[in-house]
Amino acid sequence: MGGSPKNSLVFAYYVTGHGFGHATRAVEVVRNLIQSGHHVHVVSGAPEYVFTTAIQSPRLFIRKVLLDSGAVQADALTVDRLASLEKYIETAVVPRASILATEVEWLKSIKADLVVSDVVPVACRAAADAGIHSVCVTNFSWDFIYAEYVMAAGYTNRPIIWQIAEDYSRCEFLIRLPGYCPMPAFRDVVDVPLVVRRLHKSRAEVRKELGIGDDKKVLLYNFGGQLSGWNLKEDYLPSGWICLVCGASEDQELPGNFFKLPKDVYTPDVVAASDCMLGKIGYGTVSEALAYGVPFIFVRRDYFNEEPFLRHMLEHFQCGVEMIRRDLLTGHWAPYLERAITLKPCYNGGINGAEVAANILQDTASGKSHASCKPSGSRRLRDAIVLGYQLQRVPGKDVAIPEWYAVAQNELSFRSASPNDKSSPAISCTKEIEDFEILHGDHHGLSDTISFLKGLAELRALADPVNHNTHQSRESLAAAALFNWEDEIFVARAPGRLDVMGGIADYSGSLVLQMPIREACHVAIQRNHPSKQKLWKHAQARQQKEARTPVIQIVSLGSELGNRGPTFDMDLSGLIDSGKPISYEKARKYFSQDPSQKWAAYVAGTILVLMTELGVRFEDSISILVSSGVPEGKGVSSSAAVEVASMSAVAAAHGLTIAPRDLALLCQKACSSKLPFVENHVVGAPCGVMDQMASACGEANKLLAMVCQPAEVLGLVEIPPHIRFWGIDSGIRHSVGGADYGSVRVGAFMGRKIVKSTASAQISCLLQNNSSQQVNGNTSDEREKDGNNLLETEACLDYLCNLSPHRYEASYVDKLPEYLQGQEFLNKYVNHEDSVTVIDKKHTYAVRAPTRHPIYENFRVKAFKGLLSAAPSDDQLSSLGEIMYQCHYSYSHCGLGSDGTDRLVELVQRLQHSKSAKSEMGTLFGAKITGGGSGGTVCVIGRNLLRSSEQIFEIQQRYKAATGFLPFIFEGSSPGAGKFGYLKIRLRSRSQ
Repeated sequence: MGGSPKNSLVFAYYVTGHGFGHATRAVEVVRNLIQSGHHVHVVSGAPEYVFTTAIQSPRLFIRKVLLDSGAVQADALTVDRLASLEKYIETAVVPRASILATEVEWLKSIKADLVVSDVVPVACRAAADAGIHSVCVTNFSWDFIYAEYVMAAGYTNRPIIWQIAEDYSRCEFLIRLPGYCPMPAFRDVVDVPLVVRRLHKSRAEVRKELGIGDDKKVLLYNFGGQLSGWNLKEDYLPSGWICLVCGASEDQELPGNFFKLPKDVYTPDVVAASDCMLGKIGYGTVSEALAYGVPFIFVRRDYFNEEPFLRHMLEHFQCGVEMIRRDLLTGHWAPYLERAITLKPCYNGGINGAEVAANILQDTASGKSHASCKPSGSRRLRDAIVLGYQLQRVPGKDVAIPEWYAVAQNELSFRSASPNDKSSPAISCTKEIEDFEILHGDHHGLSDTISFLKGLAELRALADPVNHNTHQSRESLAAAALFNWEDEIFVARAPGRLDVMGGIADYSGSLVLQMPIREACHVAIQRNHPSKQKLWKHAQARQQKEARTPVIQIVSLGSELGNRGPTFDMDLSGLIDSGKPISYEKARKYFSQDPSQKWAAYVAGTILVLMTELGVRFEDSISILVSSGVPEGKGVSSSAAVEVASMSAVAAAHGLTIAPRDLALLCQKACSSKLPFVENHVVGAPCGVMDQMASACGEANKLLAMVCQPAEVLGLVEIPPHIRFWGIDSGIRHSVGGADYGSVRVGAFMGRKIVKSTASAQISCLLQNNSSQQVNGNTSDEREKDGNNLLETEACLDYLCNLSPHRYEASYVDKLPEYLQGQEFLNKYVNHEDSVTVIDKKHTYAVRAPTRHPIYENFRVKAFKGLLSAAPSDDQLSSLGEIMYQCHYSYSHCGLGSDGTDRLVELVQRLQHSKSAKSEMGTLFGAKITGGGSGGTVCVIGRNLLRSSEQIFEIQQRYKAATGFLPFIFEGSSPGAGKFGYLKIRLRSRSQ
């Protein structure tokens, strides 16, 4: 270690430049270190006054240097994911070598005994290179935050995540703060209580200084930055309230009941003196709200992975109320303020984390080890798949997932229980459900449907105030207050799907083979006259007192696993403009304005589609409960299941009869008219049609065969009894809205346009030659005429899959560039003739591989379908498996592969070709990535034997050993929405 005196240590404390929260909590730890007689050099891009106003000491040294950039925010609530990555690359990646050299030299010059990081990655590496131990103090790490941004930017940015993890792995251990995210790159963890700024003045002293009487209710407006283009108004506050505004600009004019706080105000004192606080979730605001028992009304931020973990901590200790962004901006604050002051915050943990952390740091700098093992360098890190993201982890240790998150995942698994689960008690009569009478339909003995009905009964019981439990989740309480339980409720069910063959070739017109899986989405719906609908208080506040108007209210169960708001509501009139349905473009903008509620487009968007395409008039209020057992982000069409179940339920409740095929098309897109529909134009995801068709038209244990031009159902293909399909989840989140999927689709449509242009040019050349021959008295023969006809067809190519592989190889493969910049393509071809995607002029697109894939995939699917009906044999299974492998590697050539899915396919191959498999005649024969690729699920084909299932389980365990993630296994099938129909249920009377 360094050469400082034993009783006075030297600390280099690196603090990230992201916001003030890291700096303000670091201040408390630094203050404790300095009080113990040590010297602290703070290295940060944060303003110097944050440290110097709280600590006046000659042992505090400030070095203002920006070594990381955090998240770039467009405004107080919006994170720009792409700009965040670009800024980090500019700040920390490009100058990395010079940063390391500078920091190593500086650390040696100050003779630092310990490096502390909150939570600057390169500081840990610099410390290691300087031969100094380091410790991190944080509740999150940047590899976990940036992992989501990489999904949006494309996986070529993954090295950023790897480098950050390697840097963190150099530190001795992590001092972990409450409300933590998974941080697998750290070798050891020491938990401490909340690190929170101490109070300087009492509540009474602060209110007296500000001239606030005891008769006033005080709201602290604390956003750490104002929302652009937005003004506060007097009527935002109820009578008797005043609002103290942090961070207001000098020239900002405020109404009479809003007051600017000085820029140097000590925020913790004002927090403790307020009746509630309004702001965005961050560690600083959450810790102070909990520590001082102040209810926190929060508005969600976009795209910040830290938030769900802090939000859970707030709500668990009865200290949080979520405000919808729309209500924040329109000033409907009163219901939230009224709710906040009824809360009784109950945080009972310690708030001396700064003192505890400082003691640990002092011990470590003095040579006392808090680590349980010897340091292991970054070279020993292994892959980690954590909550859908690809990270790096320390080997030999399980990734620490907060307990509440694991419980929520288990509840999701319960909702996705097998419809054919033999552990469920048999029900002889399909009308016998204890709490509900089924007036129409049949639950078909599906255990997930029976569980959903039982769940409705539990929600109904929760609606009784006698049964209120303070620890119930907010979504459960909202769902309990959603329905008039004595009235009729309609229930629809739609499964997800396993993409057996076809995948992304659907948007190019391929034949596809899809299997509906056992996991499904259930939607319960009730329509009421506006005067009878039970409204949430914030929805009531928007209604005119004279007359109630129809309202759409939606609850989505399972929202706590992500940053998705659990509830959504809007006036039905919001879908109407001048007596007509609003345009799809306007709807997309409406649903996109708050990303935490964008999911509602999948549900409410179905209502708009029915209004627009079928002329349906909705005059009643609509209450909708969505409970999906189809896991999100795994490539098994969770969104299609929600859409199809939602539209099926809406149609049933309003007496509409829509054929399954037509319903699927309404959910995705129209046929010959090419009108936009829910998925593509209300939600804005560039999908094909197969997902909705499989969910709506599929049948259990059969493959739906469909030619996507745009949706010609060829029929159902029986799965031979000796063949079985499984899905194995890679754990890596899949998103069809991600950059990789969209880029490949653009590349395919570019390729089609080039093929058409090339064919047209060849026709022109032939016509010129024919004209010359006629002048010379020669005439063309039949072969030339046939060639002209073929080229004319290809010049008008409507789908790439209508181009045969041999024609592609003979005439076009050499004309297609491997890559092409967007601007260059537009200059030459004007447009790519795809209404769903937009070409980025600066982006360079792969063209040849995305064009080749659907042409050959269509051929592979046809061969696969034919082989399924062949006589059972090893050759049949081997050929089916080989076709799936070819499909998998074609995805990878397009840029849609992933480390996780490649690993799963490799594990299947290892077992397939192992000595034991050969001696047992083999059980597994092939595997492929599915759906939109870039993660998600792998489809496996094998013999329908117990040994095959045992090998699938073996793959699951090997994958967990390699990645720390235990894959979800999709096994079994269930009926599509059309086959299921719908249920109409009514609560049984007490006398029954």
